[in-house]
Amino acid sequence: MSLSIAVHQLSFGENKNENLIKIISHINDSTQYLNIFPEYCMGLPSSGLTKEHVYENAESVEGEFVSKIVSKTLEKECATIFTTYLKEKGEVYNAAILAEKGKIKAVYKKIHLFDAFGYRESEIFSPGNEIIIVDFSDFILGLAICFDLRFPEIFRIMAYKGVNLFVVPSGWYKGPYKVEQWKILTSSRAHENVSFLVAVDQMSPLFIGHSVIASPYGYLIKECGEGEECFYTALDVNEIYSARKNIPVINLSKPNLYMKFYNSIFKEK
Repeated sequence: MSLSIAVHQLSFGENKNENLIKIISHINDSTQYLNIFPEYCMGLPSSGLTKEHVYENAESVEGEFVSKIVSKTLEKECATIFTTYLKEKGEVYNAAILAEKGKIKAVYKKIHLFDAFGYRESEIFSPGNEIIIVDFSDFILGLAICFDLRFPEIFRIMAYKGVNLFVVPSGWYKGPYKVEQWKILTSSRAHENVSFLVAVDQMSPLFIGHSVIASPYGYLIKECGEGEECFYTALDVNEIYSARKNIPVINLSKPNLYMKFYNSIFKEK
């Protein structure tokens, strides 16, 4: 009833092929079943993400970057969650992919693009418009990416649909109080939905590191520092059942009432 996971807090440079080799090497060395990597796995310039870099490196799910990682999960009989610049039908998405034993089980396209703190991710990517949920091991897993953490609505929707494990690959940029915000948001999304949350971040020079696993009770089970680091842990689904028995907020929630207020607000506008 437990899931063994490896959190790979890594920094990715500008060279896509070098980043691919790094990811495959970490999967190869891992002894855990689910290996989780940060946002922007294809890499980015040291000065920050640009449209030119993304469009030069973007690939379809049949491309070499995705295919080689998926093939490694077949070889190792494991699973991984990683990110890619996904080219699809003339659009490019910031996407997270769940692959297991040589098959792609889920593709999530980032819904909330990072248009904040002076950044304009919407000038680079198209937004996704689907919430992605998948049965995985003994859990029901929901995917999100980085800036999505600031939008509790999609996490609650996933919880209504049974999700009890959120996985959030991230590239959380450095800045004043950004570490504090990261810890508050990750623990809050876990606790308010009485679920586990795994948020794997990149680190220096642009990002804060501090990858975390948050418990259904809202405390941080594990936390990285600021450098490259990997850690292993096991998540027990019975902890979810116990926590939700003690804190039955999903069952006590009143979505129909909230929708009435929600609809009235938008009718007024």
